[in-house]
Amino acid sequence: MTKGIPKHIAVIMDGNGRWANARHLPRAFGHRKGAEALRELLKSAIKIGIPYMTFYSFSSENWNRSESEINDIMGLLRRYLQSELATFHKAGIRLKVIGDRSRLAADIVRLIEDAEVQTCDNTKMTVVMALSYGGRQEIVEAAKAIARKVENGDLNSDEITETCFGQELYTSEIPDPDLLIRTSGEMRISNFLLWQLAYSEMVFVEKYWPDFSEKDLIQAIEEYQKRERRYGSAAETA
Repeated sequence: MTKGIPKHIAVIMDGNGRWANARHLPRAFGHRKGAEALRELLKSAIKIGIPYMTFYSFSSENWNRSESEINDIMGLLRRYLQSELATFHKAGIRLKVIGDRSRLAADIVRLIEDAEVQTCDNTKMTVVMALSYGGRQEIVEAAKAIARKVENGDLNSDEITETCFGQELYTSEIPDPDLLIRTSGEMRISNFLLWQLAYSEMVFVEKYWPDFSEKDLIQAIEEYQKRERRYGSAAETA
């Protein structure tokens, strides 16, 4: 696969809990299997040659889940950050984490910062993890940043453009996704990258995230390659 590979794929990794429930297993087991699926998918993405991938790992709304499930997810996140750092280095992966870090435990924030610093010069692939992330909140924070610049006299209101606004988003240094993949059969974007997904192609997969494989990734890319991306312009006629 060399022609028409998306430069940036965003993924909503949905269905860990339902995968576990269907097997009469604790939801925590589903999250562990989801982390394994992520590890394997990154290997596939590097092999295919995808430069950027963003994963919706924990949304701002996920804080409303039970305390026990949140603790399980946060414990898994700690272990993942610790165990995968060497793997990221070896694979040439740069890690970037977006979202509201103020709600994360201090030791997790330190692990994130350490991983970002240690992988900052890697160039094979950039992996963005959206943690404690909400698209609406990201837009609100960007608007506040723009407002502060106007108040301080650093920016004129007439100078506010889409490009100017985009520079205040978490993803300012990252191209917008070409393709969004969501697993579990749900067909919505759930407050994920609301600004950035404006012209992304979307592929919805019935499988739960722990069952998502390299074959499914390739099928999603092949579906993407069939699409005509017009960005609002009229379709070409024969």
